[in-house]
Amino acid sequence: MNVRLVEKTPSAYRYPLLIKNLLTHSQRRAPWQEIVYQGRHRCTYRTFAERIARLANALQALGVRAGDTVAVMDWDSHRYLECYFAVPMIGAVLHTINIRLSAEQLLYTINHARDDIIVAHTDFIPLLEKIAPQFDAARPVVTIEEDGGAPASRTLRTVGEYEALLADQAPVFTFPDFDENAAATLFYTTGTTGRPKGVCFSHRQIVLHTYGFMSALCAFHGFADIDASDVYMPLTPMFHVHAWGMPYLFTMLAAKQVYVGRYEPGKILSLLAAEGATFSHCVPTILKMVLDHPDAAATDLSNWKILVGGSALPQSLCAAAISRGINVFAAYGMSETCPLVTLAMPDPGQAGDGPAFAQRCRTGMPVPHVDLNIVDGHGRFLPHDGRQTGEVVVRSPWLAQAYFREPEKSEDLWRGGWMHTGDVGCIGADGFLQITDRIKDVIKTGGDWLSSLTLEDLISRHEAVGEAAVIGVPDQKWGERPIALVVLKAEFAGRVNEDELKEHLRQFADKGVIPRYGVPDRIHIVAALAKTSVGKLDKKRLRRQYGSI
Repeated sequence: MNVRLVEKTPSAYRYPLLIKNLLTHSQRRAPWQEIVYQGRHRCTYRTFAERIARLANALQALGVRAGDTVAVMDWDSHRYLECYFAVPMIGAVLHTINIRLSAEQLLYTINHARDDIIVAHTDFIPLLEKIAPQFDAARPVVTIEEDGGAPASRTLRTVGEYEALLADQAPVFTFPDFDENAAATLFYTTGTTGRPKGVCFSHRQIVLHTYGFMSALCAFHGFADIDASDVYMPLTPMFHVHAWGMPYLFTMLAAKQVYVGRYEPGKILSLLAAEGATFSHCVPTILKMVLDHPDAAATDLSNWKILVGGSALPQSLCAAAISRGINVFAAYGMSETCPLVTLAMPDPGQAGDGPAFAQRCRTGMPVPHVDLNIVDGHGRFLPHDGRQTGEVVVRSPWLAQAYFREPEKSEDLWRGGWMHTGDVGCIGADGFLQITDRIKDVIKTGGDWLSSLTLEDLISRHEAVGEAAVIGVPDQKWGERPIALVVLKAEFAGRVNEDELKEHLRQFADKGVIPRYGVPDRIHIVAALAKTSVGKLDKKRLRRQYGSI
């Protein structure tokens, strides 16, 4: 029997997938629940909704209209969360500025985004003053003042202070319906290879990403079960892919939220203890900083669940976190994927209890509404046998459809109807993905490929190693050879040398974990490793620094 979809009747309401509807449930379920900033500011979800309405009124009073772009430069805070909602809910586009970009990159992103107004913490006013003469249009600034603020700017056109503007507005606003495919957010990639690229997401994509990860984190039994009783404390910058989309999820759940401002390990530990935080997400660098802080030893970490992404989670760091009682596990995504597409989960049928370091660190299972595949250099699909590796390609309803105002790069991103991630990996018969490297970081030696991520993980298992990076450098005979850069833990400084670290790796070669030619010819002990603005290893910079040594 053929069944036709009944056409929409004139009186039927077609419910659009808009960000405003993520806020509705929290107002019904737990309007008394708290949102906390540094322990100094507390508001309930009811007050939070009123502040969103006040901000919407203030922005419209300043002339912001649907389709305009509102940029934000702030530390992680309740104010940033208010902008996550108020700006897109009036039909404008939220540009979350990466506050760690260079002045040149910052200027490029502001001009390229064509920001109509900038909301900026006074800590960033000197940086804006430096580049303002090169703005390609007038850009009024709303200042955010804390601890006495800062002297008024003489070169920027400031149009008010954030809290003062909110105080002058009504706590109600009727947010309109509009096309769910309208742009909601815009941010720029970190730009380690050329200029930063703009990535834009619609209301529909953000709402679907929110529900996709609610199902992955809350509906399936995994390493950590998440629900509305959790106390959420994000440790991924709010300028980076909407803090991995998690603030939208935990707002919809009406969970208690804690925002730390600047990332200082002592402050993070203090707020963790004082506010009872139970769930965070971060890159490995942040987790290591917290574990290495002197206050960590005296802080109860046993109720803390941490999702690690952005870079591979080394098994040594996973083991160190678990030894302190932290329930840590990995996830995978990229800026262009909104960002999360897979989650480390126990094998089906297993309880997921206990250390299971390898399972916790692997890239994981695609979440609902995500399709993953691997392809060779000609775009042909490869078997899911857990052995053959290729470029990871992905499809999902929340992936970026294009780079902002860069059609040529967008075509390259979506070759053959699949988003090309630039990551190399394999997929097992069970559907689990394991990322083995970035295409640009794979070391091609003697006709074979070596995974820099595998070598980094194995080196990091030495008790003396704090951090490790492996890069490929030109070699006349083999094409490329790996070299390792190692930061030792403070207590091992001067006590471990390069030969001992090579011997450590040879043990894995003897067991067949890596080929014998996978042991680097050179291992350099260094004071620090270059990082990107979001805490990832900056291998392009490392290759420039050490490639000719």
